[in-house]
Amino acid sequence: MWLKAWHLIFMVTWFAGLFYLPRLFVYHAMTEDQAGKERFKVMERKLYRFTTPWMILTLGFGVWMLYDYAWLAFGKMLWLHIKLALLGLLVAYHLYCGKLVRDFAADRNHRSHVWYRWFNEIPVPILIAIVLLAVVGKASGW
Repeated sequence: MWLKAWHLIFMVTWFAGLFYLPRLFVYHAMTEDQAGKERFKVMERKLYRFTTPWMILTLGFGVWMLYDYAWLAFGKMLWLHIKLALLGLLVAYHLYCGKLVRDFAADRNHRSHVWYRWFNEIPVPILIAIVLLAVVGKASGW
């Protein structure tokens, strides 16, 4: 249970960053003045650097659980395979956020704040699906 507890703690902190970083992109894309843009560059860089270790720890404890007991117990169940696929999408989203941080830092952003508003919503359905799969899918045995 300790592995699962730490996994969940790190997952919550990772998601906090995934929810806030794209919101900074929205505000950055709306900003007109150079001083404001520079401030957002610093905030984005620091938040991405803060969030990435939580992702790594979430993945590390998840892999540890898979190795320790979860794959043997649940490896043949569909919910785990879907959850792992969604996790792959989430890692890709996180890495793409890092690319966007670098693009903003180099003044290469060409997207509107509206695009970032939609982009900001991507982790929400993934989080809902992962939690439902891990709780309901596991409990129902599929």
